[in-house]
Amino acid sequence: MVAAQLHEQVRRLDAQYDRTPSTALLGSAGQLHGQVTLLRQNAGNARIRRALYEVEAESATFMSQLVWDVSQRRDHTAALAYLDEAVAAARHIHDQTLEAYATLRKSFIALYGAHDPATGVGLAVEASDLARASSTALAGLSLLHVAEGLAMMDDGSACERALGQAEVLLDQTTPDDLAAEYYTRSEYQRLAGSCYLSLARPERAETVLRPTVDSLASKQKSQAIAYGNLTLSLIRQRKLDEAAEAMHRTIDTIELTRGGGGLAVAFTAGRELRPWQHEPWVGDVHDRLLALMATL
Repeated sequence: MVAAQLHEQVRRLDAQYDRTPSTALLGSAGQLHGQVTLLRQNAGNARIRRALYEVEAESATFMSQLVWDVSQRRDHTAALAYLDEAVAAARHIHDQTLEAYATLRKSFIALYGAHDPATGVGLAVEASDLARASSTALAGLSLLHVAEGLAMMDDGSACERALGQAEVLLDQTTPDDLAAEYYTRSEYQRLAGSCYLSLARPERAETVLRPTVDSLASKQKSQAIAYGNLTLSLIRQRKLDEAAEAMHRTIDTIELTRGGGGLAVAFTAGRELRPWQHEPWVGDVHDRLLALMATL
């Protein structure tokens, strides 16, 4: 009963992630993770210990997500340490879905933190292989990040193949898949748009991202990244009036959640506006970015 209650508490915190600043969740999540770990270490009953290992794997993965986000995606060491804990806990109970998700989160750190696409692709492939027998959705989501890593490596044909394989798995995902809520058409489009940006195809990225941003309203941290990538696609096409509007929408969304991914993309877009730094609207954007930094 205690394990079930702890599990529910982790799920409730996780459900708040997309609309709540990670700083507001970190204290409660850390305290909860400490309780789970302590109880598991002292559990004498094998069945109870197994249930607590499951909660620990989920809790450690969530803690990794929070500490990385709070650090603005800079503290890779702490985030990876939590993911190593999650993988170890998942392996204790032979839960390939939990192991796959923690491994996928490791690929995020390689791709978007360390900027090491080769390592990121390897981890995402491992996550997809682990998940394939238990979660079509998680396997497909992992392949999306394989595609993005390949795009970062400028391998367009391999990226398109991975996107195609990921879309097949999206179509095969059923509502009873445990990861179905995380692998939606909107998420597919968001990451495909990011791939086309990396492949220097901003027109294609814009086409994919424009109908996607509004559909991500319930996932505000993902929405901020999508708005930021849409902004970049418009800047690179010299559609500056539209880029200005998209940039302000990006900042509006980031102000609600302070998501590290959205911030990183927003500041990349801010740097790409330097050729027009004497334009009043660019000054307004930079003022908003500075104000955002002051509140972090």
